[in-house]
Amino acid sequence: MRHDPIDRILKPIDSFIHNQSAAGLVLLISTAVAVVLANSPWSHDYQAIWEHTISLQVAGFALERTVHHLINDGLMAVFFFLVALELKREFIGGELSEPRNALLPIAASIGGMAAPALIYLAINEFSGPATAGWGIPMGTDTAFVLGLLALLGKRVPPALKVFFITVSVADDIGSVTVIALFYTSDIEMQKLLLGGIFLVALIAMNVLGVRNVIAYGVVGIAGVWLAFLLSGVHATVAGVLAALTIPARTKIQEHTYVVRLRELADEFERTESSPHAIITSEQQHLIRKIRRMSDHAETPLQRLEQALHPWVVYVVMPLFALANAGIELPASVGDVLSSPITLGVLLGLVLGKPIGIVGMAFLVSKLGWGRLGQGLTWSHVVGIGVMSGLGFTMSVFINELAFDDLAMQYTAKLGILFASLIAGPLGFVLLRRVSASASEAPPRAIVSR
Repeated sequence: MRHDPIDRILKPIDSFIHNQSAAGLVLLISTAVAVVLANSPWSHDYQAIWEHTISLQVAGFALERTVHHLINDGLMAVFFFLVALELKREFIGGELSEPRNALLPIAASIGGMAAPALIYLAINEFSGPATAGWGIPMGTDTAFVLGLLALLGKRVPPALKVFFITVSVADDIGSVTVIALFYTSDIEMQKLLLGGIFLVALIAMNVLGVRNVIAYGVVGIAGVWLAFLLSGVHATVAGVLAALTIPARTKIQEHTYVVRLRELADEFERTESSPHAIITSEQQHLIRKIRRMSDHAETPLQRLEQALHPWVVYVVMPLFALANAGIELPASVGDVLSSPITLGVLLGLVLGKPIGIVGMAFLVSKLGWGRLGQGLTWSHVVGIGVMSGLGFTMSVFINELAFDDLAMQYTAKLGILFASLIAGPLGFVLLRRVSASASEAPPRAIVSR
């Protein structure tokens, strides 16, 4: 295989993109840049960028949205589309396909959503307009947490990552459900019905065996997403529903694929080679056959998930952080703790997440309904429970939906920011210490019987 100069340039970039800790690092840098700009002399210009209006006019139809709204209603719909693709894959062939194996982390996730919400509501006395923010501390920022786990490397058992991914998958289901049921504005039924018709069209395409992802994209974006956006139902719900219609089955079986691939490879080897740098028409025809057959051996769901993942973690989420994390810091810590909204979000994430996750996991384990994965200890569960209080992206997103009042949004963002600054590093230190203790422990003596 020939290596061109461009390969040497692209190789480190490709390695960076596929590094799990890199995604968390990019998100962290974007967040830091947003906070610095919001507290700098350029604060006004920084805020003005996101309030700039962009309009789209087609045949008398006009759609006007600020850059901020396009990111939150448009790009974040792509984020939730990817989330739903991952959910569908997990239910079909992942951890969630075996209910008994998934029961303990799913229960832990339910506890990790319920406890923060209850703590928030208790601090805000279960009354008044502030109660609308009960969903804010429910979220966990999967990218940030996976990035921190990647930094720990082999210090943590593989079962911990599996446990957290299952918890975060169930957490995402809960967050999407909360958004759909509780954070949706007034609904225009006629436009919602139109979106439903496009959704049925996507389902029909799946049933008929359409596998072209571009076709699903056109109907999903131009039909489902736009109709939901205009109907009042949050556009991210459209992203979830559209993703569930993407085919998750192969067109040819593994054995058939292997046999046909060998046959085509042998046929390619028998063809007469071209004396020039270009290949012959017959070779080109065989390569196209192999490519088409390889597409049939892969599910459109997984192909689309793989294609979207770099764009979401390196473009969508950093842009979301830049547009939403610009928080003007208070003069003193006392100002942070003076608001019940800030305190509710802060304690909900820092205390509620570990209490809910560890408590529910322990209860399910004691009842004999589930057990921890191999190499996993309760100290690991406590550490990942604390780290799950890093709820940045999802919490900030729900905050934008929960409050129309900018002052309330600001106080909630302060709680999210300070909770993330506490939960992330604290969880990292706890897991590092647990791993260090495990590696220093003397091996158990083997007793012969």
